[in-house]
Amino acid sequence: MEVLALERTLTELDHVRLLNLLRRDARGDGFPTLRHPVEDLLDTSTIVPSRRVPADLVTMNSQVVLRDLQTQHRRSLTLCYPSDADPAMGFVSVLSPVGSSLLGLPVGGVARWTTRAGEQGAEIMAILFQPEANGDYST
Repeated sequence: MEVLALERTLTELDHVRLLNLLRRDARGDGFPTLRHPVEDLLDTSTIVPSRRVPADLVTMNSQVVLRDLQTQHRRSLTLCYPSDADPAMGFVSVLSPVGSSLLGLPVGGVARWTTRAGEQGAEIMAILFQPEANGDYST
């Protein structure tokens, strides 16, 4: 069953690290940059301590199974920071449209993003690995 989750939940650690990442990027060349969708996510999400985040919630470095809403095809990917991104190997940056649409959603939630081909969507079917659920608060 699809859950259309409007509210997102982030861990304190993910929130701080992403905020720092965006601030670093903004200092780049001195020119004003467009607001990134992750900034809106940081401004509107519920923030919880890492130790209290539900195990069925997508956090940074989570490995998830998605079901494409159009094709029903299933695939797994890992949500990562830009420096670790390798889409061909299933490592998707949180700053990509897919990545930013997944962060903070629960299993059953539907991620939606826009590409040149139009609107895409996928249901989060399972979380295979979440660092916080395994007691790893350092990633």
